[in-house]
Amino acid sequence: VNRQLDKMGYNIGLRLADDLLAKNSQIQRCTDMHQVADVLAKVALRSYLGITAQVSNWSARNDEFSLVLESNPLAEFVEVPPELAQDLRYSQILCGAIRGALEMMHMEVQTFIVQEQSQSVEIRVKFIRILQESVPPGDD
Repeated sequence: VNRQLDKMGYNIGLRLADDLLAKNSQIQRCTDMHQVADVLAKVALRSYLGITAQVSNWSARNDEFSLVLESNPLAEFVEVPPELAQDLRYSQILCGAIRGALEMMHMEVQTFIVQEQSQSVEIRVKFIRILQESVPPGDD
């Protein structure tokens, strides 16, 4: 189920990236992960979930950070049966959405939930590499 939630989020993220840039013309090209984290935490999450996140726990190489959502809007609408509460990570959809949106911006990242409580969630984002634009066969 968690894998399916991630896949759903990924497909949503692919579409949200263009929408976010179209609606927020003040967003400039990000040149480092600090700028990416700032846009995710303050613009993207506010635009689509009505919340902001805290950016914390930067890695020494500045290629990995945590987004901490103090209030998880998904928690307001989801009731997890007690027998599934241990394994089901319904916020995994957010990880997929972040991964999909950043892929549309030519960044490969890994995302995963570090901690999920009833009202808060910590999502870890790790930069992997810049993706090269490829031209579909026959379009060159």
